[in-house]
Amino acid sequence: MTNSSACPFCRIVAGQADASLVLRDAWVTAFMDVHPVTPGHVLVVPNRHAADLQALDEPSAGALLPAARRVGEALRQCGVPCDGLNLLLADGVVAGQSVFHVHLHVIPRVRGDGFGLRRPLGSLQSPGREALESTAAALRKCLEASDRLPGMG
Repeated sequence: MTNSSACPFCRIVAGQADASLVLRDAWVTAFMDVHPVTPGHVLVVPNRHAADLQALDEPSAGALLPAARRVGEALRQCGVPCDGLNLLLADGVVAGQSVFHVHLHVIPRVRGDGFGLRRPLGSLQSPGREALESTAAALRKCLEASDRLPGMG
């Protein structure tokens, strides 16, 4: 387990900081968010430190969603008000990341809870098929190039 003594989530994973643990396995640890958006808000973090998605190894990445799914099932069964869920992962400062250890928020939702994701004005207008195809082609080219790099793909 690689960790950073300065990282609060690494300290939780290592048992060096208080946390209300929900789930722990070889790859991830889930615990209650101390600043919940709604009651029952849980964070799922990889046990191995990764500041952002680029630094996250494949096994840890592959463990995040199944753990979040299990937590979501438990939220629906344990009596926490939960008519739906939001899974949110902020990667980078401009995306709202404030703790630089990858973490997936599992946020229980009920109608009228006040939380929500808002689209900017005009964002529902399609850029058009040509622009979408151009961006898709650029992404495919980058993905194909990264698949040819040693240790990738």
